[in-house]
Amino acid sequence: VVDADGKKIPFRALYGERKAIVVFVRNFLCYTCKEYVEDLAKVPKSFLEDANVRLIVIGQSSYHHIKPFCSLTGYTHEMYVDPQREIYKILGMKRGEGNNTPGTSVQSPHVKSNTLLGSIRSMWRAMTGPAFDFQGDPAQQGGTLILGPGNEVHFLHLDKHRLDHAPINTVLQLAGVKTVDFTNKSQIIDI
Repeated sequence: VVDADGKKIPFRALYGERKAIVVFVRNFLCYTCKEYVEDLAKVPKSFLEDANVRLIVIGQSSYHHIKPFCSLTGYTHEMYVDPQREIYKILGMKRGEGNNTPGTSVQSPHVKSNTLLGSIRSMWRAMTGPAFDFQGDPAQQGGTLILGPGNEVHFLHLDKHRLDHAPINTVLQLAGVKTVDFTNKSQIIDI
């Protein structure tokens, strides 16, 4: 994988020493991935530190897109890219939409936009970016893993389509990390 400065790091180094939640996103222009990563950004660093777990997002574009995507989503945890999609392929992550296409019964709790509006926003970001660039293969699906320490695989979810993300709190629980309240509703304080 490659970090935001273009430095290559062996994938194994991300989970060799301690447990890691590794989220592979479709591409950095994908609106469902953007909204999912915005929710990942809400996981406090202290929750991860208390559980001794790393939270890592991996995209499949050039490393030049990491910092702008982190800025856009508010994500401050670790992010890398797999520009040749080597790890995506080794893990058997799908290309194209699976049998359960978007708009059917499955809806990610982390995706707030509808398909039309989300797609328009993604296209706008592509057109107004420094170079008209889809920031990765638009047909590539992602997935979520909990790995390490060492070669232990605790959890593997391969997305079937763009709305098939593993619920973040499920993944946090499986990794031994405290869960997060993702509702944007303001809490009523009884005086």
